[in-house]
Amino acid sequence: MNRISIVIGLVALFGCGVGSEAPAPEKRAAVKAPPKSADLSMYFAKEGQVDMELVDNHLLGKDFLPGGNLAQYDKGGKKYQQFLIQTRNGETAALLAFEFKGDLADSKFVPHFGGYFGMDGDRPIFLFPKSKYVAGYVGLSQDDADTEARVFAGRIPN
Repeated sequence: MNRISIVIGLVALFGCGVGSEAPAPEKRAAVKAPPKSADLSMYFAKEGQVDMELVDNHLLGKDFLPGGNLAQYDKGGKKYQQFLIQTRNGETAALLAFEFKGDLADSKFVPHFGGYFGMDGDRPIFLFPKSKYVAGYVGLSQDDADTEARVFAGRIPN
């Protein structure tokens, strides 16, 4: 054999990957799309409702919030929003409400609802967990939101 044949044989041997393992392709974690929000509009009062929206993610523009239902109201000269988010279970709802509280300025615990009232910029927000849901109001005083929430809480399933 001549040298050229040996060199060609070696190049062919190593060039084909004989004797070496090809690196395994990297496994990527599947990117999960956020679950679609459930249509819970049947729990909202129709009186004074001017709009109902199903938001797929980041309700109220909050990165930490999933999607949910958001209604606009104009009742008795007061314009406000009402929201309802469905979570996996009661523990998740309570944790989400607590996280939301941390995003509010001057937040305070409202013991009879197990919820919170505080300010999001210049907007007052009242929110509370119930069962596997987080419900609330944007744009109402604590007293007005409390009154409305008592009726709303009665519509939300346990």
